[in-house]
Formats: sequence, C-alpha cells, structure tokens
Amino acid sequence: MAAEFRDRDLHLVKKALAIAVLAIERQPEPFQSASDQSDKKALLDQMIEGDVELEHYARAARIAVTGHPE
Repeated sequence: MAAEFRDRDLHLVKKALAIAVLAIERQPEPFQSASDQSDKKALLDQMIEGDVELEHYARAARIAVTGHPE
C-alpha cells in the first residue's frame, strides 16, 4: 500500500527529501550514497510541480543545511 501525503504532510516530505539530497551531496566522497541521493532526487522530482516549487525547496534545504539561502 502506497502512502499518500497531503497538505502539511506533503510539504514536510518534500522539504525532508530536499534536505536529505543536499546533505548527501555535501558529505565527503567515501560517505556519499549516490544511489540514495539519486532515489531521493527522483522521488522529489515526482512530487514537485515545477521549477518555482523546486527552487523553493532547494532554498529551504540550503538554509536548513548551511544556515544560508545561497
């Protein structure tokens, strides 16, 4: 049975995926999991409705991981 997310739950899942993708990317090479990162990116791409929304979650992820929006 597939999980369905709506409203705030969907927002939190998208944000968590964006943060996870960025966190994996920032890990030193031997600790990066390319398959996890790729799977998370693909799942996020399925949930995102366009470039504007993607940039919103990418910015939120940068703030969460680095403390800076850029």
